[in-house]
Amino acid sequence: MAPVFVRLKLSLLRNGLRQSSKRKAAYVVSLAFTLFFAALMVLLLVLLRGYPDAAGTVVVLLGAVLALAWAVMPLFFSAGDETLDPSRLVMLPLRPRPLVGALLVSSLVGIGPFFTLCLAVGSVIALARGAAGVVAGVLAVPVVMLGCVALSRAVATANVRLLTSRKGRDLALLSGLLIAVGAQVVNFGSQRLFQQGGLDTLEPAAAVLRWVPPGSALGAVESASEGSYGVAAVQLLLAVAALGALVWAWQRSLTKLMVTPDGSTVAAAEPTRAKESGGGAWGLLPGGRTGAVMQRTLRYVMRDPKTKAAWVTALAIGLIVPVFNALQGTGSIYFSCFGAWMLGVQMYNQFGQDTSAFWMVAQTIATPRQAYEELRARALALLLVTLPFSTLVAVVTAAMLGDWQSLPEALGLAFALLGAMLATGAVSSARFPYSIPQDGAFKSAAPGQGGLAWMSVFLGMLVSAVLCAPLIVATVVLHVTGQHGLLWLLLPAGALYGGLLVWAGIRTAAPWTADRLPEILAAVSKG
Repeated sequence: MAPVFVRLKLSLLRNGLRQSSKRKAAYVVSLAFTLFFAALMVLLLVLLRGYPDAAGTVVVLLGAVLALAWAVMPLFFSAGDETLDPSRLVMLPLRPRPLVGALLVSSLVGIGPFFTLCLAVGSVIALARGAAGVVAGVLAVPVVMLGCVALSRAVATANVRLLTSRKGRDLALLSGLLIAVGAQVVNFGSQRLFQQGGLDTLEPAAAVLRWVPPGSALGAVESASEGSYGVAAVQLLLAVAALGALVWAWQRSLTKLMVTPDGSTVAAAEPTRAKESGGGAWGLLPGGRTGAVMQRTLRYVMRDPKTKAAWVTALAIGLIVPVFNALQGTGSIYFSCFGAWMLGVQMYNQFGQDTSAFWMVAQTIATPRQAYEELRARALALLLVTLPFSTLVAVVTAAMLGDWQSLPEALGLAFALLGAMLATGAVSSARFPYSIPQDGAFKSAAPGQGGLAWMSVFLGMLVSAVLCAPLIVATVVLHVTGQHGLLWLLLPAGALYGGLLVWAGIRTAAPWTADRLPEILAAVSKG
């Protein structure tokens, strides 16, 4: 069965790349970046070989971070590998045990496993010394690889019913928020540790992780290189035992998934009372098409689990980053622009957020003017949230730093950046649309479109930075020339410049949207 699944995965990848040249280009760019960072990491790990005292600590901690990434990232940032979704196989006459083996082998095919393999090999090179160390390293590499993949698949299979249910998608809100907060806590703690004592401060944590798989497999290489063969054997056996336990747990979850009916969404339908769409706060929105589109966009934010999760995560990270940097005493008022950037990303792939329902919107777009009104209303809906939030983040950051004098210029830069992000987001939505699958709570793009999604956002960030260059240069010039009394002018200049960018971006994207409507509809409906 394993060769069949491997061929299936390769066929899906090949056929996905054949669908469009843009998707192929996005995949090639993603592969190029992965190869670059993999080569860089391997080089750094090879250079670490000359520092045996630090190599063990760094490599073991790297193994722990790698395992954590494999356990968490596929759940929240999956690119949509359909061959690894066991819920699609429940109607086939497949036994769980051979199915686990086939899924495990097919999971080793892809960019992520290749990057992991490079890190594992580089880690072994950094640690292995002598014949015993080389032998332990040869055994450790496959154990680390299979352990990471098995951990990822076991977690995903155990939670597949939750992740594909309505309640599970809503839980993505809390999970995404916890990840955002946790990442900043780790960043805050690591900076504190390095300020206090460098790698020596991390040695106690590394000493514990040397006995926690898959770090124990890498610890076995270090122990074998130092001549502690008994310790190395125990550490390696721990990693192998953990791998067996993960495969066993994975098989049990898979068996339960394939023989148990899904009752997560079976519930008595309760009668709901219809509400007037134009009452309450909705009545404050403009009339006509603009108000209707704004209301639809805001309702997506409140009701659609994926859109809600993206917004809550953006709001949380946009506030946490400047606040945590201010708490560390190393922050700057300009960190408040991070909140504008996080929320500006929500303008990207506007039509993909509608999923297959976009065909109803497409029926109302026949001319560039109608496309302009559609994009303008969507941008206005985002501005209802992003403008006050960006202002709040800047004010909170200034209060924590006591730097009220720099608040106007920081706000001006934030407004300009927000306008640039909305402008490039409108253009990107028209030029690089992609589908957001509904069958996976944490899949952000359809199979084969993950690279296109990342490239769209990455290029948008670069163009936005270039568009903000005039205001950045003006800020630097006023500071260098000592004309601090004129810095307050950056606030109205940034607001005006940001508004001009939004208008220009929407005007540019509107004709493309009207002309490419069939292509956009086909792209966003693939999931």
